[in-house]
Amino acid sequence: MMNFEAITIKDIATALSLSVSTVSKALSDSHEISEKTKKIVTEYAEKHNYRPNPIAKSLKQGNSKSIGIVVSTIDNQFFSQVINGIESVAYSKGYNVIITQTHESFELEALNIKHLTYRSVDGILISLSTETSDVEHLKSLHKKGLPIVFFDRITDEIDTHKVIADNFNGAFEGTQHLLNSGYKRIAHITSSPNISITRERLNGYAKALEQAGIEFNEDYVKYCMHGGRDIDEVKNAMNDLLAMDKRPDAIFTTSDRITTTTLLLLQKMKIRIPDEMALLGFSNTQLADALNPPLSTIYQPGFEIGKNAIEMLISIIESKNPITEFETRALPTQLFIRDSSSPVKKRSS
Repeated sequence: MMNFEAITIKDIATALSLSVSTVSKALSDSHEISEKTKKIVTEYAEKHNYRPNPIAKSLKQGNSKSIGIVVSTIDNQFFSQVINGIESVAYSKGYNVIITQTHESFELEALNIKHLTYRSVDGILISLSTETSDVEHLKSLHKKGLPIVFFDRITDEIDTHKVIADNFNGAFEGTQHLLNSGYKRIAHITSSPNISITRERLNGYAKALEQAGIEFNEDYVKYCMHGGRDIDEVKNAMNDLLAMDKRPDAIFTTSDRITTTTLLLLQKMKIRIPDEMALLGFSNTQLADALNPPLSTIYQPGFEIGKNAIEMLISIIESKNPITEFETRALPTQLFIRDSSSPVKKRSS
């Protein structure tokens, strides 16, 4: 298994010509060891950046029993549902969780990972930030044996378990529904192109257009580099689309935040939904029915994604042998059709 610490108890023992058990007892402030020896050991340990090795501890007393979670924001309905799923399993298996937020920043993601490893977590569950294109900070820990499971936004560069929603099919079905409802010019407002969900959903959208014999138009695709965290990103995308000669008659959006922000902006601009512009998007908001008009959504099984991810992580942590076979699980999405995407023909009276 892993050891991602700079220095071990054995290293300290060798350097100070002491036995491993003496160093271990000194570090845990045992009454059996003299104050003088404790001082020598702890000073050396601090100077050489020693941190307790969770694996060494685990050999004696089971794991540190804590798991790090890295998400973009917990105020996102999808992520809060994932966390509920994670907790439903973690607590019953005796693990506690430490939740960190990246706010879509690569720098913050790297910092959170660093802090979690200092806290001696047994493993990490992570959904990458929209800014993350380089995963070296995770690769190095993974190579050293830290169990990592990816969910939602994943990378191909690290061979481990992954859990996602079936983004391709979700986007395909959503776009197909808009086409079947009579919309022909369907715009696509999405997140940063470097995250996996953006590519998977864009491919589903493009495939549905292709099957309907409609040419893919790059001008109808707008990227919000921070997943719509900045309202101006969505506003600029909307303004570009509305200024087009052949402006779209429907918008397909790809995240909770982009979807609800688009709805809000259309209302502010006094654009009637769906008469002037239909709207359908990926969103786990529980208020979809209460919005005006009720919002057509593609729902991701957040709770189940969390549950699957933590079960896979615990299976790696508790495995007696190294795991070499990994799987990527894609859980089905659900399409909820509401008034924001009602068929064109119904209204052409």
